[in-house]
Amino acid sequence: MKVLLISLAMLLALNASAQHQHKIDSASTKAMPLHHQMQGMSHPMKDTTIHTDSMDMGDMKMDDMPGMTSQFSRTIPMNRDGSGSSWVPDETPMNAYMIHGKKWMTMIHGNIFLRYNNQDLFKSGQRGAYHFDAPNYLMGMTQRKVGEHGLFSINTMFSLDAFLVGNGGYPLLYQTGESYKGNKLVDKQHPHDLFSELSVAYTQQLSKKTDVYASFGYPGEPALGPPVFMHRLSAANNPDAPLSHHYADATHITFGVATLGFRVSDFKIEGSTFKGREPDEFRYGFDAMKFDSYSIRLSYNPSKEWALQVSNGWIHSPEEIEPEQNVKRFTASAIHTKMLNADSYIATSLIYGQNHYSDNDKTLPSALLESNLQLHKNAFYGKYEFMQKDADELDLENHTTGYNPNYNINAFTLGYNRQLGNWIKNTDFRLGLQGTVNISPTALQSLYGTAPIGLEVYLRISPSLMKMGMKHDHNMMDMNM
Repeated sequence: MKVLLISLAMLLALNASAQHQHKIDSASTKAMPLHHQMQGMSHPMKDTTIHTDSMDMGDMKMDDMPGMTSQFSRTIPMNRDGSGSSWVPDETPMNAYMIHGKKWMTMIHGNIFLRYNNQDLFKSGQRGAYHFDAPNYLMGMTQRKVGEHGLFSINTMFSLDAFLVGNGGYPLLYQTGESYKGNKLVDKQHPHDLFSELSVAYTQQLSKKTDVYASFGYPGEPALGPPVFMHRLSAANNPDAPLSHHYADATHITFGVATLGFRVSDFKIEGSTFKGREPDEFRYGFDAMKFDSYSIRLSYNPSKEWALQVSNGWIHSPEEIEPEQNVKRFTASAIHTKMLNADSYIATSLIYGQNHYSDNDKTLPSALLESNLQLHKNAFYGKYEFMQKDADELDLENHTTGYNPNYNINAFTLGYNRQLGNWIKNTDFRLGLQGTVNISPTALQSLYGTAPIGLEVYLRISPSLMKMGMKHDHNMMDMNM
């Protein structure tokens, strides 16, 4: 009950702030010129995925109108922004609260899952556990134009995982990464830090198709990997981190990161220097800042429905418990989103990630396919994961007595949820159920069982589908306030 009250209070406060600002903006539009009033006209988010550098309405261009664009460009839509400086498809709808200011545009979104999580429902092995918890995050983004060609933005992300999940993380069979009280976290997903992102960025528009930008975060996310799982629409209904999280997108919380990027049309090249060490187990503070690791990423959005990226990172000493180990990480991903109607869509991600470890000269790969089908109030989603983890990664040195074999791990997840209602305005409440089948390698069946089954029941609370922008209907503007 305490978890539920905290969650509802947090979302209610944010929603009330957005609604209060919206009323002020609505009242003030009566005295505004037409091109300012048009900012308040709304329609489903799908229709806002327009390249603003190409839209012209007589003598008035979209770029002359107030509004929120990408955090890193004045001429591409905000729908393209993933986590950090990554890209998702322009077709991506957004669930968020929007606050319109005179100079600043602010968007707030988040997710919380109040759930029961049992990782070995039939107790087929020795490594399963169950837990009542509430994985969560809250993110705010604000921006303002600077002069004729500049854009300044601030990004924040917070999580109460340490309080609502616990410093030791939540049960998740075959998950690895980070440590707690001197031991590796195995079969658990670590919690995220209270301060998961505090970053600033400045973009200079060189032309309508070219931008250069610089960003700094403490903490922040370097240019490495696909958008982190919490910000992928294909994973939005799944409470769990992927088992391949530390093979692809785990660097999203880095205490010290500086990035320089350059965009030409739908291509972007960017590089980062950042701290390689994962956050420590003290989740409420700030770790010491370092710049000892590097990454480079190439992104390309060939159409409004696709986002592609490849990246490589050279990560210095990521794990506190293995300080001499360095990792070279390679990732590649393809994300596809297709709107089916105003509130229905299908979103799919295919992600490859691999780690090369300096201490044993091993390369361990992973592959993830995840998809989310939203049909009005009903959501159907699933994922398949394959990865190789060795005995050292799974903390099984005693089990293997002197050698370090690799294990092939496969996991299948299917889930469903349904919207119950909007008991807080512009906030969705969804009741969901998901199951996972983990296919254990033969050598580990005595520990895990042959195919341990995980079951989760949850209530997901998040902002509703955001509506904004303009709608043409028989050559008239249609107000949907």
